[in-house]
Amino acid sequence: QVQVVESGGGLVEAGGSLRLTCAASGSFFSINAMGWYRQGPGKQRELVATISSSGTTTYVDSVKGRFTISKDNAKTAVALQMNSLKPDDTAVYYCNADVYRENVGDVVFRYWGQGTQVTVSS
Repeated sequence: QVQVVESGGGLVEAGGSLRLTCAASGSFFSINAMGWYRQGPGKQRELVATISSSGTTTYVDSVKGRFTISKDNAKTAVALQMNSLKPDDTAVYYCNADVYRENVGDVVFRYWGQGTQVTVSS
């Protein structure tokens, strides 16, 4: 059993900031990567940002320069610092953790958090 829990969502005015956090816990050998997806009203789910165990990051173009993903030293938690928020950032944000459940082979399992609502007013 692996648990992924997000927090930090809320209501903010355009131009404001929020910090989302996510922690993975449970039974697994190691985490390959963690990331954030979001799904806004009437929109498709999209990948927002990822960070690998080595610290390599990726971002969707629309958030580059505004969002920053980071990890803790244990590599089991991530944060998403969101600055200069826009109404188009309004969405439910989902954290995921891609984990190895044992120290054999290369099979990775993806676990999802429950989501946290981010609402940006105009």
